[in-house]
Amino acid sequence: MARRSKKHDDEHENHERWLVSYADFITLLFAFFVVMYSLSSLNEGKYRIMSDSVVSAFRSIGHQSNTPRVVASPIPSIRPSQPPPAEADEARKAKAERVKNMAEEIRKVLAPLVADGRVQVTEGAFGITVEINASVLFAPGEAQLGADAVRALRAVGQVVAAAEFPITVEGHTDVLPIATAAFPSNWELSAVRASSVVRLFVDSGVRPSRLTAAGYGDQRPVADNATADGRARNRRVTILIESRVAEPAASPPVRASGVTDSILPADAAPPSPPPEAAQ
Repeated sequence: MARRSKKHDDEHENHERWLVSYADFITLLFAFFVVMYSLSSLNEGKYRIMSDSVVSAFRSIGHQSNTPRVVASPIPSIRPSQPPPAEADEARKAKAERVKNMAEEIRKVLAPLVADGRVQVTEGAFGITVEINASVLFAPGEAQLGADAVRALRAVGQVVAAAEFPITVEGHTDVLPIATAAFPSNWELSAVRASSVVRLFVDSGVRPSRLTAAGYGDQRPVADNATADGRARNRRVTILIESRVAEPAASPPVRASGVTDSILPADAAPPSPPPEAAQ
């Protein structure tokens, strides 16, 4: 009888109990993914409310604590120091007056050449331009200064030696080609002519650090190279005394003092002011 009862119990044993554990596992897995999804889709409004609450809580704790609170001071905007407007205006006027006097002195020492039109002295926004016809300074196809040219340029060098303005000496030619042992092209001729004037200025007391020699060949004509008169005008040496007295100073960007840029999402609204700052 006992043996028959055991066989009966084995026949009624539940072989599907594993479904219960499997269902529990699926339920937990589903709950896990629901929680993960809810965390991934953050409610911005609730997050801002929570952030304001945390900031207020820490602020109140800071007021109640005896520990000194560290407050980050706003970063001031960096601006170059500039002289007062009145002082800058006075300096500009004094500089313009020096440039004007220098131009008059140059006209005076080159008066005979200015009178017959072979030298032009002009003042502009960038300084003084002295344009000298090459026939005054050099023999055709040569870069050695003549005796009269040395006397005239030495007088100009003595006028500009006491100033601090940079000086650029430019050599220019016409389009007629040159091909000699010393000057294979107009580039070499124009550059050596400019260097000859620079060397004379150095001998006249001008600091070498202020001087620049440049040869442009026939690339910057001021007249038509198709005529003899135009080519004669293009053969020249130009002395640029760079004062820049008329150049306006760049105004600094207008920015409220102590205002710094904050890093916020593109669609986030700016934080509301603290209660004591509201009006």
